[in-house]
Amino acid sequence: MDHDPLPPPKTRSIVHRVLDRIFPKAPDFFGMLNEQAEQSHHTTLLLVDFMQSGDPALAKEIKRDEHRADTVKVRNLHALNEAFATPFDREDIYRAVMHLDNVVNYCKSTVNEMDALGVKPDPFMHAMAVQLAAGTAALTSGFARLASTPREAEQDAHAARKADRRVEKIYRKALAALFQGEEYIDMFKRREVYRHLANGAHRMAACANTLHDIVVKIT
Repeated sequence: MDHDPLPPPKTRSIVHRVLDRIFPKAPDFFGMLNEQAEQSHHTTLLLVDFMQSGDPALAKEIKRDEHRADTVKVRNLHALNEAFATPFDREDIYRAVMHLDNVVNYCKSTVNEMDALGVKPDPFMHAMAVQLAAGTAALTSGFARLASTPREAEQDAHAARKADRRVEKIYRKALAALFQGEEYIDMFKRREVYRHLANGAHRMAACANTLHDIVVKIT
């Protein structure tokens, strides 16, 4: 018994293929920012461990982590430059990418500065690193919520800003305690390290502000 030949596999029409070339599918910027926030959080967790133990191996791991974070940043910026359209403001995506990367850069510059100056971790440094990790955890949660429940991401932006304010309070306490002594060279060395940590927290807060801006615009 003869059978009809099987129909050819379905293919997209020429029109659809042409449209795909002219208007390519937008990258998943929600997922990409969330991945970068996770990378930032991972680096700050390494910093917490380093500030607790002073283990040189962790300092090296932070430096390697910064290179991994830089790869993610470059990929995200390339996707942004090539994208025909974005799900929310292009400038906000750029600012979020750069702020998240800056947090990681400050983690690396902190351990570099400590190595160059011969400074060991102290309880103030550890406390500031803990707050940095708390803030980047909030940012990771916030960027993860953007695609589905953006209004809830505002809570995470607020939590990250609170972490920055806690870092600032610890910074002031650290300076007050530091300048009670007479080891002036050590004072200035440690102050430089405290400033790096505080600056990292400020970049974290700037990213929280960008997250807030995105939430306002898409809700």
